[in-house]
Amino acid sequence: MKNIFSWAALLVAVPALAQNPALTAQVDGQLPPLVRIYKKIHAAPELSHHEENTSALLAGELRSSGYTVWDHVGKYPNGRWPGYGVVAVLKNGKGPTVLVRADMDALPVEEQTGLPYASHVRAADDSGTEVPVMHACGHDIHVTVLIGTARMLAALKNRWRGTLVLVGQPSEEKGDGARALLADGLYTRFPKPDLAVALHDFGELEAGTVGYTSGYMLAGVTSVDVTIRGRGGHGAYPQSTKDPIVMAAEFILALQTIVSREITPTDPAVVTVGSIHGGTKYNIIPDEVKLQLTIRTYKPEVRRHILDSLRRIADGVASMGGVPKDRAPLVVVNESEAGLPVYNDPALTDRVAATLRRTLGTANVIPLERVMGGEDFGAYGLEGHQIPTVFFRLGAIDAGRIAQSRASGEPLPSLHSSLFMPDPEPTIRTGVTAMTSVVLDLMKP
Repeated sequence: MKNIFSWAALLVAVPALAQNPALTAQVDGQLPPLVRIYKKIHAAPELSHHEENTSALLAGELRSSGYTVWDHVGKYPNGRWPGYGVVAVLKNGKGPTVLVRADMDALPVEEQTGLPYASHVRAADDSGTEVPVMHACGHDIHVTVLIGTARMLAALKNRWRGTLVLVGQPSEEKGDGARALLADGLYTRFPKPDLAVALHDFGELEAGTVGYTSGYMLAGVTSVDVTIRGRGGHGAYPQSTKDPIVMAAEFILALQTIVSREITPTDPAVVTVGSIHGGTKYNIIPDEVKLQLTIRTYKPEVRRHILDSLRRIADGVASMGGVPKDRAPLVVVNESEAGLPVYNDPALTDRVAATLRRTLGTANVIPLERVMGGEDFGAYGLEGHQIPTVFFRLGAIDAGRIAQSRASGEPLPSLHSSLFMPDPEPTIRTGVTAMTSVVLDLMKP
């Protein structure tokens, strides 16, 4: 049946909701068990593609709150990983369909926080290598907030109408989790949303606050593997070789002109070489050098231009080095680690920001600049942004630590740091209050 609730109609202004002390009290009543859940997840993190226990915990909590739950959603087409996505649905009469997403995976980082519930987990990654594992990006916070929001909305069914879809997403850090869910029928097997919402904790905002950005918020990510091929030989006789290390150096320097001289200055873009490997010994010129690049852009045409320039520069460097055509460089886009930009629909963002200001107070809702970090939440809007989405930041850091950082000039540990340490109680309280209020407003009868 065609969904009759257009997103534009949902964005019509509604009367302001008074700040609700009862809502705050209900969230506070849920806080102790939620903090216990958070610490349990934090102490037992799981890598991307391996979120078996985290997804089982989430599915169990959502079932106990009255949702119809499906697990093992998002099986990968290659069959290598089973897929640990969780989808929970709660229908509550006629109204819009709203999707709320939380990601579940952790990172190969060795925790150094010294917390009593710190992770000491070591696990095999996709290659079979044993690595330390830590929730260094706050996905444990996100799962906990989703559980708390699910409980609140199940208890407040008299205040909203429509269909609520909650998604526990695997493998955000690898950039392929959202695509795996969509490929497994997220929008066909389950109710297709009119709107999609998510939050992410932030290591530069005080716990108790949230931040938002209208329009482009995070960049699209493109991962590229480049192989510069030459002809190896003895380091004492370079004249008989085609040195790929020299050509790789020329290639890296030439890349710096793409953004500075080929891209319009008003279109943000980043080209970074994150890895370069070549050679085995002091006196051996290798046959090839391998590089890994990350490209960050907002606009698809800028992405295409950069990829075309990468290929042109690689071929040009090889040509100048006298490399035969059958040894031309290889430039390969790694589609498994690529993602769309996160675009916050301006009208939806305005409405969500207004709700957050009413709920948390104007001083606690902070407009933020867009950045070039990446997140695969952009996939939920689909190509062309047919589904309006909004993604907002959740402050996670103790106010005293922020003040100390400002006074000393020592930066706070960032996301992905072994020292990243959210302040659980105020962060979870604010996250549940904020997300519950946003959904209540979007699904207001």
